[in-house]
Amino acid sequence: MLQWEIMDKDELEKQYSPSQWSHRMSGDEVINAHVTSVKAGTETACSIAQTLLDVPYGPGEDEKLDVYMPHITSAECPLLIYIHGGYWQFLSKAESGFIAAPLVPKGVAVVAVDYSIAPKGNMDLMVSQVRKSVVSIIQQYSHISGLYLCGHSAGAHLVAMVLSTDWSQYSVTPQIKGAFLVSGIYDIVPIISTSVNEPLKMNKEIALQNSPMQFLQQLKVSSATSEIVVAVAQNDSPEFRRQSEDYFKALKSLGMKVTFEDVANTDHFDIMEKFVESDYHLTQLLVKMMGKD
Repeated sequence: MLQWEIMDKDELEKQYSPSQWSHRMSGDEVINAHVTSVKAGTETACSIAQTLLDVPYGPGEDEKLDVYMPHITSAECPLLIYIHGGYWQFLSKAESGFIAAPLVPKGVAVVAVDYSIAPKGNMDLMVSQVRKSVVSIIQQYSHISGLYLCGHSAGAHLVAMVLSTDWSQYSVTPQIKGAFLVSGIYDIVPIISTSVNEPLKMNKEIALQNSPMQFLQQLKVSSATSEIVVAVAQNDSPEFRRQSEDYFKALKSLGMKVTFEDVANTDHFDIMEKFVESDYHLTQLLVKMMGKD
């Protein structure tokens, strides 16, 4: 029996409430500060990049993406797709361009993807949308030198689901060169019993069919990923830390090229916010992964 299975409801709720674990400020304050930070970073990215906003990747109202391009692009331009967090019910692409701020000057194109957050969208739809967005992006930008994915929190979960896609059901098979998973959740069954699930309305069957830990063999078969980084914050909750460690160990057992980054002096939020800094350890690792260091 897993540790979370013997927790009472209050403890499980706390474990899956990332804002309760920050050492910097209160729960509400850290969330507000996070929104302020990523919005400011996105404004910076808009000021230094060529932007294409609200580009459709499907017919749905929320099936749009924002593109941040270097002013001078070369044939060797890698492209990073960023999937935002927010527990599948908060945030959007409008605050998700911040990661482009240190990357565009290095010659990297960045795409921030929207999806139908709950309660409007359900988990099956969100997973389907991010997969569809990847297909659309590589069809539109076939000249890129390499495709990379990055996701934070719920976005890391969605990236992991993309990595485990059966691409035979799609018109193309993306050649994903690398993925960055930051403070993610890879088994979503535990959150069924928490308030996180109230707008999601998942039962166990839906949670299982959307949990990356259930599709590890599919990842081994289908993914052309050459490198994966699984990162977690020092001040993430024990359950979030366990989730990252378990996913890392599972990938490693498959023989995949995967590294684990336990990032000191960060919490669930500033581990991602710091990506706007070019000298941040994870930013440097991401730039190195894309061959732009």
